[in-house]
Amino acid sequence: EKNQNKKRDFVWQIEIPAINLNALIEEGTTKEVMDEYVGHFEETVKREGNIGLAAHNRGYKVNYFHDLKKLKEGDEIIYKYKEFEKRYVVKTLKIISDEDWSLLENTEDNRITLITCVENEPNYRRIIQGIEKE
Repeated sequence: EKNQNKKRDFVWQIEIPAINLNALIEEGTTKEVMDEYVGHFEETVKREGNIGLAAHNRGYKVNYFHDLKKLKEGDEIIYKYKEFEKRYVVKTLKIISDEDWSLLENTEDNRITLITCVENEPNYRRIIQGIEKE
């Protein structure tokens, strides 16, 4: 815990009440980052636009996105970065090819894109996208 405090003295986290998720976010999507945190895609924004996050869902020390598949349209996602907080409502749930990164491109509106693997389907990814609540 001491090490974590030294590393970062601000809040960066995601909460999804519907699946009891409350996890810290760290920059990057390497295995090392995702073994402890939800990873932030470095090429995506942190505040306005399309925020991209990824996490393991099984087979690792932490599997924050294990229950992502249980989310339904309308569920809430809460994102906090420093003093910034946004609430999103789930609008998109889909399976995509592991080579299709188009849903991480920046957008005019504010949204959050969550990506994880699909069980036993190494060439596919599960995408959950939330749009900022009005």
